[in-house]
Amino acid sequence: MDYLYAFLIGGAICAVGQILIDKTKLTPARILVCYVVLGVILGGCGVYEKLVEFAGAGATVPLTGFGYNLAKGVKEAMQEDGALGILTGGLKAAAGGITAAVFFGFLAAVIFPPRDKS
Repeated sequence: MDYLYAFLIGGAICAVGQILIDKTKLTPARILVCYVVLGVILGGCGVYEKLVEFAGAGATVPLTGFGYNLAKGVKEAMQEDGALGILTGGLKAAAGGITAAVFFGFLAAVIFPPRDKS
């Protein structure tokens, strides 16, 4: 059942994003930023934690999960380091994801060099 819940919740999050792309004039970049900010807000309020417990990877893999991870890191760092945790907590918590995105983006640019659209 865990796999089914992860599939349904992750699919629903992605389906909402696709509907927003198709039915609104929002650019994909703005929708992605909205997802991250929504994850931070819901993670800061403690609401997203319940969704993560229910759906597992279905809630942590989409961009809302990245925002949740940032908020969780800041909360934990605030408890350990005080006000300095505001600046360092999110980056510590999301360092693996950020590093992977930069590395694989670089790798893709090396393997598939960019060309003009014409």
